[in-house]
Amino acid sequence: MTTPSTTSTARIALVGDRSPHVRSHTRIPGLLEKLAERDGLVLDAYWIPTEEAADVDGFDAIWLLPGSPYASEAGALAAVTTARTRGIPFLGTCAGFQHALLEFARGVCGLDSASHAESDPSGSSPVIVPLACSLAGHEGAIIVEPESLAGEILGAARTVERYHCSYGCNPEYLELLRSHGLRFTGADEAGDPRVVELPGHPFFLATLFQPELAREDLAPHPIIRALAFAAVHHLEAQSAAV
Repeated sequence: MTTPSTTSTARIALVGDRSPHVRSHTRIPGLLEKLAERDGLVLDAYWIPTEEAADVDGFDAIWLLPGSPYASEAGALAAVTTARTRGIPFLGTCAGFQHALLEFARGVCGLDSASHAESDPSGSSPVIVPLACSLAGHEGAIIVEPESLAGEILGAARTVERYHCSYGCNPEYLELLRSHGLRFTGADEAGDPRVVELPGHPFFLATLFQPELAREDLAPHPIIRALAFAAVHHLEAQSAAV
């Protein structure tokens, strides 16, 4: 695995199997440049293939990117575990949302058989299942709880976001996930979960929509800016603790 160099710049692990055919992957470098230009938020970014993501401790933020099925589901889940248990700021988008739920079901809820229907269609505990209607290439409204991390970041109770996914959370497992501490803070107009966060964690947010696709001018979405700020704060906290 590529090890980040020692620097005063916040370091972010972009976990995913980088491909020129995944639009979010091609947009992220430009978004990071805009963060530096517009907000002075300079992040030292490292692309980490899922097969090499078992150890991403030492970064100031972890972003689990779209692009499933991942080359290594185990690697993607390990990255989520690292962020969740080490207090590292985490963002999961699209497949990152799906695998954040899958990791929580296994690692916190004790549902070892939790599965993703895309990679394991015959799994006995399908926490992630095909959506009734694919959202690939669609936009949709999201209703956000105001008293939440997502609500604080977005500053609005309603937002319209872009998707490129065909899988989501199985409603049968929502109560299990909630009862162990996950909080679903954004839903579409039908009430289906689209945003999840983990209270008590410095920054743990996942969206089924893709904020990296939000604007054609590459102006960073508020959620991406918030992740960058969280990475900087993490770096400052770690430096102060030394």
